[in-house]
Amino acid sequence: MSNYHTHSLPANSQLTQISANRCFDGEQHYYSHQSMATKTPMTFSIYLPDEALAGHSCSAVLYLSGLTCNADNVTHKAHFQQKCSELGMIFIAPDSSPRIDANASTDVPNDERYFVGQGASYYVDATCAPWSDNFNMQTYIVDELYDLLRAEFAIGSIGIMGHSMGGHGALLLGFKFPSKFGSVSALSPVCAASESAWGQAAYTEYFGDDKNLWKEFDAAHTIETVGQQYASILVDQGAADEFLADGQLQTPILQQACKKAKQPLTLRYQAGHDHSYYFIQTVINDHIDHHWRMAQLS
Repeated sequence: MSNYHTHSLPANSQLTQISANRCFDGEQHYYSHQSMATKTPMTFSIYLPDEALAGHSCSAVLYLSGLTCNADNVTHKAHFQQKCSELGMIFIAPDSSPRIDANASTDVPNDERYFVGQGASYYVDATCAPWSDNFNMQTYIVDELYDLLRAEFAIGSIGIMGHSMGGHGALLLGFKFPSKFGSVSALSPVCAASESAWGQAAYTEYFGDDKNLWKEFDAAHTIETVGQQYASILVDQGAADEFLADGQLQTPILQQACKKAKQPLTLRYQAGHDHSYYFIQTVINDHIDHHWRMAQLS
């Protein structure tokens, strides 16, 4: 058996380790912590290759999950660990929203519609009650969790990617905060939340009727407004995706926004693929490679 290190939390760590499992040449960990942004406990998974376990700085990718999902979906189903082990890359997956918890300081709002309530944050900061107390996922991701990760782990460049609603979050946050993220990619993203029935239902709850705020938290509109921020971005879309056919994803709007912004976009329609994690398994190694290459250029 080869020698390897394990990550040890400092005595003053804000994190509580939930689990650690050896996986390829690295370890798959879960952590929890109390969030100031959401006023609830939050959890995330993190894959640490042996280089990171030994204390060496490694590039990382932050993955934002889609509607109804938490960190488990990508961690258990996407099969990214072997590729990250080979490249020496850290992979981080936070939860998709605050959730009801016995230890939470407030009651977390919810909605019976899966595209509005818990698990459907769109990674935005809500402005309307009752959502504004807890649904502050933009602040959580780009400020609180981002700083916490850098304080607790040896991380170099951080790329951001996501699937579906999380793909929307990756595009939105990547272009709103390009100084924090070295690369961006997305899998079957909701490209224009303010133009989809899902997003319109959620944004009515989070922002009321202020459609200027809807646009501020719309990925395609943000890209068109801020212009080119990256050498290239990668987007994969299943050509047989039922949500593409239903008009929830609005991929052509992303193409138009990137064209107007002069933002280079590699958009690949994958024949026969749907919206599921079978599709994600098929293309995720290409996305990890994309973030790895961008990190080497930074």
